Amino acid sequence: MRALLVTSVGVTCAAALTLPLAAPALSAPARPPSQAAESPGSGPPSVRAAELPVAASRAAAEAAGSTQSLPLEPLAAPSDRSMGAGAAAGQGLERRTARPFSLVGVVWDDADAELHGTVQVRTRAAGSANWSGWQDVETHNAEHAADLGSDERSSGAVRGATAPLWVGDSDGVEVRVLPEAADSQNRSAGAPLPEGLRLELVDPGPDPAPEPAAEAAPEPARAAPVGRTATTATFALNPTPPTTTPVVVPEVLTAESEAASAVNAELAPLGASVIPALTKAETEEAANVAAGAKPYIGPRPGIITRKGWGADEKLRERQFAYTKTVKAAFVHHSATGNNYTCKQAPSVLRSIYRYHVKSSGWRDFGYNFAVDKCGNIYEGRAGGVTKAVLGAHTLGFNTNTMGIAVLGSYSSTNPPAAAVSAVSKLTAWKLGLFGANPKGKVTLTSGGSNKYKAGTKVKMNVISGHRDGFATECPGARLYKKLGTARTSSAKLQGR
Repeated sequence: MRALLVTSVGVTCAAALTLPLAAPALSAPARPPSQAAESPGSGPPSVRAAELPVAASRAAAEAAGSTQSLPLEPLAAPSDRSMGAGAAAGQGLERRTARPFSLVGVVWDDADAELHGTVQVRTRAAGSANWSGWQDVETHNAEHAADLGSDERSSGAVRGATAPLWVGDSDGVEVRVLPEAADSQNRSAGAPLPEGLRLELVDPGPDPAPEPAAEAAPEPARAAPVGRTATTATFALNPTPPTTTPVVVPEVLTAESEAASAVNAELAPLGASVIPALTKAETEEAANVAAGAKPYIGPRPGIITRKGWGADEKLRERQFAYTKTVKAAFVHHSATGNNYTCKQAPSVLRSIYRYHVKSSGWRDFGYNFAVDKCGNIYEGRAGGVTKAVLGAHTLGFNTNTMGIAVLGSYSSTNPPAAAVSAVSKLTAWKLGLFGANPKGKVTLTSGGSNKYKAGTKVKMNVISGHRDGFATECPGARLYKKLGTARTSSAKLQGR
């Protein structure tokens, strides 16, 4: 059982806790909401203590993030010479201070309206006077969305949105949105900007607390981190050392967190931060491959769960949505930029998640899985990593497929070998669960995209890039060129 820590200082505080020193910890208060959950891959999982009162259970909610939504204002013609003489006026915000944030994006009212123009931001590093240069935000993002006519798309909550851009810890921002100049050769040029433009500044909240590698000696009168046995200390009014008695407080899962974890119950205990890797033999046994059958399935890779990267389960829609099977995998890049460290990847994920739900109006994180530049694999949209969860990643082809987002931008930057390898491992396992050959072809029916009309039957690779189903740069030219390698490696891992 995962333990939380309580340290009481002084007689008054100790009395307020009213903890029986030798009794089980189920009656102890839950951790406050300011404390974060455990880190990926560390220690045994948490369990939910049903005996705790509702108020205490809610107090154990995931660490909160926040979103600032700022309406854009008309801008005078830009004075920045880099924009060129006679550049069209647009909308934006002049330099201003904001509450801390790490990711930015621009949204607008009509999800069906396109932004024909450029979006650029510059930000100030938190606690400094240092401003970045102008950074481009990818404006074409509608192709990463729920299919037309689906319940998610028809909810009335969906908005138009740029791709999100990771900028790191910041507290100042400036943005400009400029329409394309009129051009007789380009029908979209000169079109007005969408209505209701707003700048979204996303704070992912604190990371899940790190798990200590080993128990240390008791340290009275210090606040203890999540997951370690702490002590209650009674201080007398004399210089004698305090006496200490261990007190263990269980971590409490909210109902939403429990539901998101329970769908993976066959793979890891309730509340686990990571689904452990298995060998190929172990994977075949777990998949219940029939005796004598040729098991074309790759070894299960380790997967960091939503709990592990700190997803706030209260943000998403409570129900899970599924399709019948998984016939293909679409590979994407997140277009959030490459200026993140692998240690920051959980923060990037929480930011994208909040942007997808709170800013873009989606039911949940759009992709089924994510991979960072170090090759770590993360559970994406809730519903169970072995199941055919309906995502919002490839407009027109979300049914019976899965979406994998490699965190970063790979139009002009080569993806790290570790990330490509992780895509191979993930697809070898997940596609193998559904009998799909990573080197094979599959026929999918389009739900409607700018490349294929609804109802069109399209033959494509079982491992495809987003651009195979939609006219888009995604997953970036450099990552797209690596998909052949991923297919070959994935099939080899399956034993083909």
